[in-house]
Amino acid sequence: MQLGTRWAAGTDAPASVPAALRPAISQVEASADPLTGSWTLTWLEGRPIAEWDGGWEVFLGADDEVVARPFED
Repeated sequence: MQLGTRWAAGTDAPASVPAALRPAISQVEASADPLTGSWTLTWLEGRPIAEWDGGWEVFLGADDEVVARPFED
């Protein structure tokens, strides 16, 4: 089991956030107005998922491609 972490949007992501997710997280934040809230890093079946309470998720898919998308209802 891996524990996740939280960090404020607009600040540097902690070292525990995989390097593969960082560019997509930066792109999501660059398009945000206003940039508020926090990110939460969790792990599902060994894959990282960063969720921003601004309505976005960034994750590593089964094909090892990074996906950034708004939350689905």
